[in-house]
Amino acid sequence: MIKTTYEDYLDKYGEMTYSNVGISMLPLLKQGRDLFTVRKKGKKRCKKYDVVLYRRPPSSYVLHRVIEVREKDYVILGDNCINKEYGITDNDIIGVMTSFVHNGKKHTVNEFWYRFYSHLWVDFAAFRIIPKRFKYKIKRMIKP
Repeated sequence: MIKTTYEDYLDKYGEMTYSNVGISMLPLLKQGRDLFTVRKKGKKRCKKYDVVLYRRPPSSYVLHRVIEVREKDYVILGDNCINKEYGITDNDIIGVMTSFVHNGKKHTVNEFWYRFYSHLWVDFAAFRIIPKRFKYKIKRMIKP
């Protein structure tokens, strides 16, 4: 059996549907329950609020949201994360999410409620990040 990378698969088929692993995209995507579909990234730059699949060296892949578009790179953050990632370039991004299955129901990224959720999640990120950081620091102080 030949093992192919996500890039190879997207090059061959143009899109793929996959199940996420981990908790970084909660509450949108839950491991073992939801699916997401990404299309191969084209030549156009990604936009703020896009959920992108990108390569994190040396060989892991991450699905997170663009929260800032800069001249040469992006700032990216998982919906359930507190640490932003800087310096993600167009060369690192291999796909952009176009749809997802949440609780058994298929949605596209063009739906009003998804766009509303995306804007809330990004535009008010500080309001969810600050309490999480505080909670994390308290846990570290209490931990024996």
